[in-house]
Amino acid sequence: MSDIKKVGVIGCGLMGRGIAQISAAAGYQTVVREVNEDLLEAGIGTIRKQLDRAVEKGKLEAADRDAALNRLTGTVSLEDLADSDVIVEAIVEDIDVKKDVFAALDRQCPPETVFASNTSSLTVTEMAASTGRPDRFVGLHFFNPVPIMKLVEVVRTGATSDATFEQAMAFARSLGKVPIACTDNSGFVVNRLLVPYMLDAIRAYEEGIGSIEDIDTGMKLGCGHPMGPFILGDFVGLDTLYYIAEIMFDEYREKRFAPPSLLKRMYLAGYHGRKVGKGFYDYSGDAPVVSEFVQR
Repeated sequence: MSDIKKVGVIGCGLMGRGIAQISAAAGYQTVVREVNEDLLEAGIGTIRKQLDRAVEKGKLEAADRDAALNRLTGTVSLEDLADSDVIVEAIVEDIDVKKDVFAALDRQCPPETVFASNTSSLTVTEMAASTGRPDRFVGLHFFNPVPIMKLVEVVRTGATSDATFEQAMAFARSLGKVPIACTDNSGFVVNRLLVPYMLDAIRAYEEGIGSIEDIDTGMKLGCGHPMGPFILGDFVGLDTLYYIAEIMFDEYREKRFAPPSLLKRMYLAGYHGRKVGKGFYDYSGDAPVVSEFVQR
């Protein structure tokens, strides 16, 4: 986009580093901020590895990798994002932390800077209200893994201006993504439909309707899903699923959004999915097997 030259990204974790990577690869000067040097170095190191792997696989030219890395800068200071044209926040799903960050940015950035949150479940309107630019505030919900997943949910609040919304849609397209328009409801489009499905699969198992393997197989072969709900839950992270379900239940107050008791127990026990090696499945061997926790 001709009116966007510099992109700021807040957070260099799983989502933030992916957003920073595709932004730099798309030709934007990109500054990514983390809270300390160790996290920043780890995040940028992962971006470098991802780009190196793309070159090895023949999906990216070495010159394009080098150009993307030259456009990418890391920082631990919010002030270094002040001259960005658009800033995308991808930090912890804590509304108070997000509001504090946006309030600080609002004091540092010129009025025309667009603010965007990558939140998957929190209200964009509440974040926008912490700034003096609710008309220049949108949600840009990317999906994991960011460099591969094509979808971006562009969330428009009641205060978002037409110009800002169109700018956000065009920015998502410029990153090679397919944007869809969403209103500011908890879960937007995808999680609003996906989370109840995943929670209902857990309830089906709790009620003895089928085994974890059979429910996963049934949804894969019967509905053409690339993975069943339990494998998907482990991939997403059962702590993340539990947290999103809590937020959605708090907003809608409907049973289908409430975390099942099994999910809560797994969350509390640290069975958070693939990232820790154990969730509904145990990933310590050559192939996943149903974990002992859910067999008890």
